[in-house]
Amino acid sequence: MSRPLSESLKPHRARKRFGQHFLHDQNVVQRIIGCIDPQATDHLVEIGPGLGALTLPLLRAAGRLEALEIDRDVIPRLVSSAAGIGELIVHETDALTFDLSTLRQSNERLRVVGNLPYNISTPLLFHLLSARGVIADMHFMLQREVVARMAAEPDCGDYGRLTVMLAAYCRVEWLFDVGPGAFRPPPRVHSSIVRLVPHDEAPFKIADPKRFSAVVSAAFGQRRKTLRNSLSALVDAIGFETADIDPKRRAETLSPEEFARLAATPPPV
Repeated sequence: MSRPLSESLKPHRARKRFGQHFLHDQNVVQRIIGCIDPQATDHLVEIGPGLGALTLPLLRAAGRLEALEIDRDVIPRLVSSAAGIGELIVHETDALTFDLSTLRQSNERLRVVGNLPYNISTPLLFHLLSARGVIADMHFMLQREVVARMAAEPDCGDYGRLTVMLAAYCRVEWLFDVGPGAFRPPPRVHSSIVRLVPHDEAPFKIADPKRFSAVVSAAFGQRRKTLRNSLSALVDAIGFETADIDPKRRAETLSPEEFARLAATPPPV
């Protein structure tokens, strides 16, 4: 049964289970919009629009936007706020399971944006990687420490599985940081804006994506151990020799391309 509009537009309280922190600082909003640079020809998809801080300026610029929102209670307010601004299509769904390829029309590529819930940001990023073939670029607000891991270089503490897996499929650009005061309620962490651009051509060959993922996961699952120990079930002495990688090294010292070389070797018999 539908609810009266007046009831649906009561002040909305952020829900902890959805990881909600609503962006309200207009200076930050405009800076994000400037980084995205939305155009009338863009097919924009927003994940977690919430109360519309980014939705409305994106609509004004592009005229049309599709949004994925899991919280049914914010949708009436969002639709009401967008009335007369542009065409807003809201999908009440969980972005973790939604197939973005179903939104694609013809050969166009989607531009994905969002203030991602910090409690599911890493699994959501991996889910989006599976749809990278239909995505032109992605602009996200994430916890700053997550963005630090995404953009890290080898031989530093932030470098890990997320870094390597993203590097294989996307270019990562750390754009700028955002303080807790830009949100209601303010989170306990700082945030950052990041741009991800799927590679048109892979920077290195990945012979078997599943094996590549398994090798990277195993190596960083025991990152204090040498590769000989952490990868003992996946790479043997011949494999290390074939890949020209010293088995005494540790995971954080390998470049993404070196992980690809290890994963290209046959598994132990």
